[in-house]
Amino acid sequence: MGKGRLEAFSDGVLAIIITIMVLELKVPHDAGWGALEHLAPVFLSYVLSFVYVGIYWNNHHHMMHAAKSVNGAILWANLFLLFWLSLVPFVTAWMGENHFSQVPVVCYGLVLIMSSISYGILMHCLVKHHGENSVLARAIGTDTKGKISTGIYAAAIVVSFIHSWIAFGMYFIVALIWLIPDRRIERKLADENNQHHAN
Repeated sequence: MGKGRLEAFSDGVLAIIITIMVLELKVPHDAGWGALEHLAPVFLSYVLSFVYVGIYWNNHHHMMHAAKSVNGAILWANLFLLFWLSLVPFVTAWMGENHFSQVPVVCYGLVLIMSSISYGILMHCLVKHHGENSVLARAIGTDTKGKISTGIYAAAIVVSFIHSWIAFGMYFIVALIWLIPDRRIERKLADENNQHHAN
């Protein structure tokens, strides 16, 4: 089946997730600088989560661009990913409002690690559907970056029980890793197009 509805639905859900997060930034009643200082943890949580949602949207867009079609397993895997991403606004607000206390930071990490795992499941379903020799499969490769990220999330969750700010810093490091553009799929698609034109 075609992939258009999956892409449109995913884009809509991710847009709503970002909208919900920004609505959590309540306008202070005080007009002084001190009011903004009070909002700093909430804003910092929002910025990190906005970056994460943006990273998922970017990578999802590239991955689906390389996909030719989808099946039922892919649709459910995509919904599984969107379920975990839809919890990002909740844990973001909870963590910010409680100034990065232990339990909210742990739960934030759990949502991040489950989002990472569910994205891996979606990739696996797409590769299985398109074949091991497909452009998508060759572009993804061993997905070392994704496995490292999942490992850091797991370590950060453990660290949360010792020092929540260090764990938050580890979440921030993963976001920085993914901010470096990952052009594997773009390069593979470009190579395929060049070979097609050459033939």
